[in-house]
Order: sequence, then C-alpha cells, then structure tokens
Amino acid sequence: MDQQSLFNVQPQPWQLDDQDDWLAARIVFSGAPFGPYDYSIPAKLESSVKPGVRVQVPLGRGNRKMTGYCIDVIGAFHELAKTVNPGRLKPIESILDPKPLINPALLRLAHWISDYYLCPLGQVIDTIIPPGVRNNSGTREMTFISPAKGVAEQLDTLKLSKLQKSILTTLCSSVQDWTPRELAETVGCTQGPISTLRKKGLIASSSRRVQQKTHEIPREKRIADLTLNSEQEAALGEIAQHIDANTHRTFLMHGVTGSGKTEVYIRAIQKVVEFGRQAIVLVPEISLTPQTRQRFRARFDRVAVLHSHLTAAQRAWHWQQIAAGNVQVIVGARSAIFAPTPNLGLVVLDEEHDGSFKQDKAPRYHARDVADWRAKNENIPLVLGSATPSLETWHRAEKGTYETLSLKKRVLDLPLPDVATIDLRVDFGGMKRFGPISQKLRQEITQAIKNDGQVILLLNRRGFSTRIQCPSCGHVETCPDCSIPLTHHVSGNKAVCHYCDHQIPEPKRCSECKNPSIRFSGLGTQRLESTVAAMFPDVPIMRMDTDTMRKPGSHEKALAKFRSGETKILLGTQMIAKGLDFPNVTLVGVINADTALHLPDFRASERSFGLVTQVAGRTGRGEKGGRVLVQTFCPGDNAIQAATRHDFIGFAAGELPQREEFAYPPFGFLARIVIRSEILSKAEQMADHIAEEIEASAEALDLGVSVLGPSTAPVEKLRGKFRFHMLLSSMGENEIQKVIRHAQTKIKSIDEVQWIVDIDPQDML
Repeated sequence: MDQQSLFNVQPQPWQLDDQDDWLAARIVFSGAPFGPYDYSIPAKLESSVKPGVRVQVPLGRGNRKMTGYCIDVIGAFHELAKTVNPGRLKPIESILDPKPLINPALLRLAHWISDYYLCPLGQVIDTIIPPGVRNNSGTREMTFISPAKGVAEQLDTLKLSKLQKSILTTLCSSVQDWTPRELAETVGCTQGPISTLRKKGLIASSSRRVQQKTHEIPREKRIADLTLNSEQEAALGEIAQHIDANTHRTFLMHGVTGSGKTEVYIRAIQKVVEFGRQAIVLVPEISLTPQTRQRFRARFDRVAVLHSHLTAAQRAWHWQQIAAGNVQVIVGARSAIFAPTPNLGLVVLDEEHDGSFKQDKAPRYHARDVADWRAKNENIPLVLGSATPSLETWHRAEKGTYETLSLKKRVLDLPLPDVATIDLRVDFGGMKRFGPISQKLRQEITQAIKNDGQVILLLNRRGFSTRIQCPSCGHVETCPDCSIPLTHHVSGNKAVCHYCDHQIPEPKRCSECKNPSIRFSGLGTQRLESTVAAMFPDVPIMRMDTDTMRKPGSHEKALAKFRSGETKILLGTQMIAKGLDFPNVTLVGVINADTALHLPDFRASERSFGLVTQVAGRTGRGEKGGRVLVQTFCPGDNAIQAATRHDFIGFAAGELPQREEFAYPPFGFLARIVIRSEILSKAEQMADHIAEEIEASAEALDLGVSVLGPSTAPVEKLRGKFRFHMLLSSMGENEIQKVIRHAQTKIKSIDEVQWIVDIDPQDML
C-alpha cells in the first residue's frame, strides 16, 4: 500500500451520514488563474473523476467554462477534508478523458517540478503531456456495434434471414470490438443487413475516439553484442546489481571519448528488458544523433524515438504505445524524461553535461535533476554518462552522492588523438593570407585528404560575417529589437538577428552616415565554407548548422554522405561535436576555440573545455589514428590546456576552487530573475522593487539568501524588451525557493512588465 492510500482510506457505509457523504476534486489550470480550486463531484461522475483526467468546470462569477486537471479527489475522511467547504462548491460539468492522461508517478513528479522550479502545477502538467495527446491528434470518432441486451439468449427463436442470423451469431460469439465495416467484411455482406438489424433494435451501437496507427517503429538489421573490455564489464556489473535488486543508485559513467559507454548502456538495458521493464535514454538532441537510434533499434525489438520532427499525431501514438507498455526503450531529448512508462527500470542520460538538457521556458527544468528525482521516486538506477561531466555532477561523485564508473581506455585500446594548439597571435600573418585557416591547419587538411582520410572543422558561429560596421563613422548595424549586432548571411543576401530572426536586406551603405564602404567582418560557418571550398575546389564539402539542417531528415542525409565517404570535409557548429562516430576521420580542426571563452558567464571555461574535448573525440576512432589542431588566441588558458591533454580531472581541479571562492554551483545554489518591458524605466522600477522584497523576505525568514543586482542584463534588449536581471545565491538547499515564495505575496505587479524566475540557471546572458 502506497503512502497516499494510507491517508485516503474510504469509510465503510455504516460510518457515513449525509453530512459526510460528499466528494470533491482539486483542480488546477494551465493558465491564469492557476488554482488549485475545489469542485464538487456529481454522483453520476464519481466513478470517472480521477487524478490525471481533464474536466470542464465553471469559473468565477460569470461561470465561464474552463478546462482543468484533476490532481486529487477529496472525501470527508481525506487528510485535506478540513480545507474544503463542500456546501459552497460548484459542480464539475463534464469529464474530457475516459482515463487519466498522466499516471500517479508522473503526477508526483509534476508536484516536485512545480515546487522546486516555482512553476504552477497546471503549467507543469501541460508540459508533461504532449499537445497531440491533449488534442486527441491522430484519433477519429468510430462506431462500434454489439448484440443488444438479451439477443444472445433469443438467437435460436428469432425469425431472421440466413445472412442476418450469421451476423448476429458472429457478434454474439466474439468478445472483440466490431465496426460495421469489419463485421460486413468478415461475414461477407454489405452494410444493408447490419443496418436492418440496428433498426430492429437487435444490434446496439456506440461511438468513441480511437487512436490511429500513424507511425511505424522501424527496425534496423539486428547485430550481435560487442565484446566488453574489463572496464566496461566492471561498470556493467555495478549497474546490474541495482537492476537485480530493484534499488536506486545514481552512477556517473566518466569515460573518455570512444570508451564504449553506449555499449554498456545497451547491455544494462537488455537486463532491464529481460525483467519486462522499460528504459529511458536521453541524448542532447535526437535529430542530431541518428547513430544512437540505429544502435538501439539494431538491438531491441520495440524502440520509440521521440524528437522534434515528429508530428503531433505521431507523438500521440508513441505516447499511447509507451503508456500501454508496448515499448521497451524510449530514446529522446529532454522531454522524453516524461515518457509515461508503466514499469520503468532504468534511466540513462548520455552527454549529461550538455546545456540542451535545460529547458529555457517555464517550467525551466533541467532533465538531469528531473531524472534524478524520478529515479529516486521509482527506486531505479540512473546512469549519467560523459567524457566531460558537468562540475555539479563531478562534485557529487567526489562526495560519494553519486558512484563513479571510470572508463579510462578507448575500446580496442585505441590511443586518444594527439591535440596541438596553433597560437593565432603568432600565426596572425598567416591568418591574413589564408583567412580563417592557418597555414599549419591547411597543410594538415591537405595531408589528411591525400591519405584518404576525412576532416571535421568546428566553428561555433553561423552566418557569413558576424559584424557589419562602417569604417568611416564606426556604426555597427544592430537589431532594432535586440541589443546585438546583425549577422551577414550570403545566402539570401540578408542580415539576420540570431535571437529574434529580424531580417533586413544586405546593407549597401551605412544606415547612419550613408557611407557606401561598409565593412563585413567576423567569421561564421558560411564564410568558412566559402574559404575551404576555394582552398580545396575538388574536395566534397558539407556544412552542418541550423541554417542548412532545417528540413526533416536533413541531419541523417548529411551524416550518411559523410559516413559513406561521399563528403570529405564536414564543417559546422557544435552539432557536429555530438554523437558522431566515424572511424575514417583523421583530422579535427577547431577554427576558433575562444568564441565562448570570455563570455560574462561563470560556466564559460567549462563550456569551452567541453566543446574542444568533445569535438577532439570525433577523431582517432579507427586504425588510421587521428590528430586535432586547435586555433586559439589564448593557448595558455586552463580550459584550452586541459583539453589538449584530454585532462578533465586536471581541469576540474583548477576550476572548482574558483567556484567555491564565490559560492557558485556546485558549492552554492543560484536563481536568476529576469525583468523585461518595452519601457526601460518600468523595467528598472520593477527590478528594484523585486530586489527589495527579496531582501526583506530573506531577513524575515532568517535565511541566508543574498541578492546580486539588479543590473542591466548582458543582452540589454531582446525581442523589443529592455531587460534587467539579478542573481540570488544561497548555501542552503531550497532556501531560495522559500524566500521567493514569501516575496511573491508582497510583490506588486506593474503594467507592461514581465518577470521570470530561473532556478539553477545555465544561461547568464
């Protein structure tokens, strides 16, 4: 018996009197007012109203109809009964779902997300349940027929034609649901006799919505298990112990790139599937890692892949299949952590350090922390895998909160690639001559192609030129809605804001002084592509960034060409640093390792180290070996130096003391509050007001929460709104949430001003 049922024991009939004979439902809404509100449950709906179903209820004096989620059913003997006045409740009008859309485990998870990330519960539930499921996408209304009551007993005495009797006999002798069309095909008749029997009252009919099969789960050609080395065997053994015992433990699988982490995941999941349970595997972006999908589909019979290119109907169909227990493995991006598995046995987060696991809109959850809570709540193991784990995860492993599984060697004992830096300060003369490609890197590319190898070039800036500036007056063309420079794109002859997508035609003269000698400077992937194509005119080149990979299936097609050898040089943004395993890649070039190194963000070094290390790991995976060249203006930086040595432990040892000095995560807790308005003075006024109330609440509650700011955000204007922000820090867990909840009751809103709270922020811009 679970904890909730202990408090929800229903009384026996003789214990009730009229005053106690009532039931109420606690309802929340996905939009304001969020609730919760209590409604009485009419007698006719008592068996249908359950936590997780949607209901239609009247709200306010005008009794406008609202759709809400039932989160609890309360009776006279419920622990919350004292909070309900049954005589003053409005009744629920109707039920929208025949069964709950969200199971009890996910509802408990929603409560935790709401509480921890300070987001209304209804909004959280709306995030968990895909729109296609809420909107009945991929369903259609269908009519089903069955024998009318008592017909089976009278079948031998009824005066019927031979065909009519055959129809009724088939109906009465079968337990399956029949549509008129299916029955006609089975009996071998038209719809006419069936319609006649319906008119006579001998066949009853009913209608309901049915999910259509819209998306087959394809299978790959099955492959045999790979042989594990001793490190992989040891890691698998530790995970298997907790799978066998059905107990929770969070593991950090810290393995160098190419160490075979995926094979350990697969073997652990095989054990889970043997027990008839399910597994969830989260990857940074499923549409960018087709190899991950292929590997799992080649080893398991029923794999659902959830990604952004699925239609609403396809996602709804997958959701139903998962909820019915028909899927063994669910592979997807961060939202796959909400898969409605009835019997979950294992959760895996691959590349757990990746920033895409953090949601950038409410609820602003981090999939790693949600997975950790869900795994604890459902008493199952969680595996976090990375060659460059986040410092939060690494610190927890060092303290013993997580258990570390180390994979220090590559599979088949392949050596890690040699990594060398190219000092752009010294090589700047060469840079002027060769553009973004230094002389040394050009020579290495030539040699790699000559030896029939392949090359990956990383530049984490898209577009052609990142700065459009007048050499006469110095004016920089910026977005009118955002305080950032426009980026020049040769394709389409346009200048684009990469934050709000504002576009203008390619400027021919300065918008301030009208000087026609406008200058396009800075480097993006389009310019890199143009430069490389000019250097190597006979070599097939492909660019991968969000500009070229917009169409569904474009990632798979691009990587298939690279895998087959049709493409020799692959260049692009950070998407090419993730999930790629091509044995013929013998050279990786990082065009500018400093693009994110000096951003006003305490995680800038960590991100730079991770990106260089990850892309370096794309080479040296075959017999030919590999080499990495990192172009940088800061070759002595700790992050760059550690990346050249593949030395995560050394990098963490240098970075963590700095974090501890300023009480940054993992040593302290942070929240970021962002205030935005089209009117600068109102945004500033609201920011000051919020800061004052936060400080007053911290003092009133006697909690050690400090406020840094408010100040203008690094990106001062975004999508037409001025922005201020402040950081809240604390050494105590959940103290920030308590202070913000207390302050929210005191904060008075100002018209045309919005403000958001981001717990455990990953973005400081």
